[in-house]
Amino acid sequence: MKKLSLLDTQKAIKDCKDLFIGNLSEALNLSRVSAPLFVLKESGLNDNLNGVERPVSFDIKESGKIAEVVHSLAKWKRFALKKYGFEMGYGLYTDMNAIRRDEVVDNIHSIYVDQWDWEKVIDRQQRTIDYLKETVRKIYQVIRITSKEICDKYNLQAPELPEEISFVTTQELEDKYPELTSSQRENVVAEKYGAVFIMQIGGKLKSGKKHDGRAPDYDDWSLNGDIFVNYPVIGRGLELSSMGIRVDKDSLLKQLEAENAMDRLELPFHKALVEDKLPLSIGGGIGQSRLCMFILGKRHIGEVQQSVWTDSEMEKCAKEGIELL
Repeated sequence: MKKLSLLDTQKAIKDCKDLFIGNLSEALNLSRVSAPLFVLKESGLNDNLNGVERPVSFDIKESGKIAEVVHSLAKWKRFALKKYGFEMGYGLYTDMNAIRRDEVVDNIHSIYVDQWDWEKVIDRQQRTIDYLKETVRKIYQVIRITSKEICDKYNLQAPELPEEISFVTTQELEDKYPELTSSQRENVVAEKYGAVFIMQIGGKLKSGKKHDGRAPDYDDWSLNGDIFVNYPVIGRGLELSSMGIRVDKDSLLKQLEAENAMDRLELPFHKALVEDKLPLSIGGGIGQSRLCMFILGKRHIGEVQQSVWTDSEMEKCAKEGIELL
C-alpha cells in the first residue's frame, strides 16, 4: 500500500472530511450551523458521557459564572433544532471540537476530540428500530462511498467493507459471548461481520452489568447504538459513530430514575423536554479523525490529528515507526 507523506496526508484528511460531510448532509437532509466550544455549567447542556469524566472548566471574569468546554453537543443540538426552526425530516450538523481530559490515550483515543455532531427532527411514528436502522444504513453507505473515492484518488488500498451493515443488540452479544468483556465482544462481532451496528447501549443487561455507559438524558437506550468496522491494521474493531433516537419525556424520566439522577429535572434542558418544548429527534456523533484514520490506513489517531501525547505513547510510536502530526 502506498505510504502518504505528511503533506499528502494533510491534503487527504481535508478531502476525506469534505467529501464525507457533503455526502452525509445530502443523505440526511442536514445543514451546517455554528456550535459552541463551551457552555455554562448551570445550563446542564454539557454531555455527561459516562458520568465520571471531568470537563475542562473556567470562570468568566465579568459574570463569575463557570463555563465548561463541551464533551459533545448531544443536548445543545435539540435546542438548536428548535431555535433555527428546522422542519420534520430536516436537521443540522456541526464541526464539534472537545477536550476530554480524563481519556486514557492510545492509538485510537485522544484528549482532543473532533467529530461531526448531527441532529434531525423526526415525528413520534419514527421512534422505531426500523427508522433507526434505515438511518444507520444511509450513514454506512456514505462511509463506503467516501472510502472508495478517497482511496482511488490517493492510490491507497481501500479498507474491506461489506455491501451492507449488520445489526446486533448488546443482549444478543452477552447471550452469545458471556465469557467475554464488552470490548472483546465488539471486536469479535466487528471481525465477524466487517461492519456492525451494536444496538441498545446504556441499560443493564440480564447479567446486571452494562455493555457500556451512556448518559441517561440524550439517547433512548432502547433505540441507540454504535457503528463498528473491522480494522485489521490495528487488529481490532473500530467505533466510528455513536448515535440514536433521542429521549422523549417518558424515556427521559425512566432513565433518570434508573441512574438516580432525577435532580437533573431542575435543569433548563430537562425542564424543556418534560414540558414538550423541544422537537423529537435522532442524532449522533461521527469521529472525524477516526474516519480519516480508517480510510487512510493509519495505525494511530495521532497520524491524522494534532494532540498532546504522553512520553510513553510517543516512545511507543517512535519504536513502531509511526510519525505523529
